[in-house]
Amino acid sequence: MINSYDDIKNFIKDNSFKKIFVLCGKKSFSNSGAEILFQKLFIGKEVKLIYKNSNIPIVEELVTIIKTIKEFKPDLFLAIGGGAVIDYAKIANTVDALPNLAELIINYSYPFKNKLTKLAVIPTTAGSGAEVTSNAVIYVNGIKYSFENELLIPDEFFLIPEFLTSAPNKIKASAGFDSIAQAIESLISRKSTERSVEYATKSLKLAINGFVPFLENPNLNNATEMSIASNLAGKAINISKTTAPHAVSYPFTSLFNISHGHAVSLFFENFLKFNYENFEKSYISFDLQKRFELIFSLFNVKDINSLNSKITLIKKSASLEDNLLKLKIDLEKNAQRIINGVNLLRLGNNPVKLNDKDIYKIIRKKI
Repeated sequence: MINSYDDIKNFIKDNSFKKIFVLCGKKSFSNSGAEILFQKLFIGKEVKLIYKNSNIPIVEELVTIIKTIKEFKPDLFLAIGGGAVIDYAKIANTVDALPNLAELIINYSYPFKNKLTKLAVIPTTAGSGAEVTSNAVIYVNGIKYSFENELLIPDEFFLIPEFLTSAPNKIKASAGFDSIAQAIESLISRKSTERSVEYATKSLKLAINGFVPFLENPNLNNATEMSIASNLAGKAINISKTTAPHAVSYPFTSLFNISHGHAVSLFFENFLKFNYENFEKSYISFDLQKRFELIFSLFNVKDINSLNSKITLIKKSASLEDNLLKLKIDLEKNAQRIINGVNLLRLGNNPVKLNDKDIYKIIRKKI
């Protein structure tokens, strides 16, 4: 599952790749060491390299990327970066810059047809698992929307642990918690299957013990563990999709500029407890209580309160602030905007049905 520099070298030197379009994050491309490596690998190739500008994937920049790709007509599209870079690439490789693109995104009605070219991705963060998922996100007018289509799955991906260690801790913490959250949510998602449970379980076995050491003392071993954990979590949610914590995270990123994984973490324990305490109301094909017992065993705890205490400790160790006052988040003032920004597709996967009042009651427990 883990790749080496030689794997990338052998892939890039393919004679059919004469023109390569590269999308990357400027800081991550340089700091990860990828820039030095690829300068050598691109010798003899016609390369068009552009950096993403926005911290989050927005439709305006997406349109620019699409038009640039169309003009260049590459044989290979290479995305090197975090979740935002990979999401941009996945969408840009399958979507036309139509005049009404924003409207189509808002209405979840984009007509996918085919891929523009071969897409290969190389993550520089361990978190989203975007290299193996059939979905990608994009912001329109400050609201986060999801694309979902099998065409979005990259043709190739390379996991290079060496690229992960130099990322700032703030990015590693957010991305790493996202991986843990995805695996847990996958285990209780309405769409979970035996295969997704297998992926999520393997992911958590690595991430629970590897996440904090990866932040405190990053090395090749724990970077490898987190890279694999992220990939497995991505495979799990590609089957099961995520649930309420992810659904409710969207407006906290768009309204308050909280990074994705950090936003997911804000009310994570609250939603877990709600689902556990209401397991008798679940509308799923499996025993939700037993699924929670699996999660308890993975975290080596006996009950929901102990689980949440352990998750809170992990968040604290990762410096993921969840004090809303310190984050300058006024729930009362922004209540309706938050509720309006909740992603209904993700919310529909929650094992227990939630309405607006339920959501507000759950997030208000932070006050």
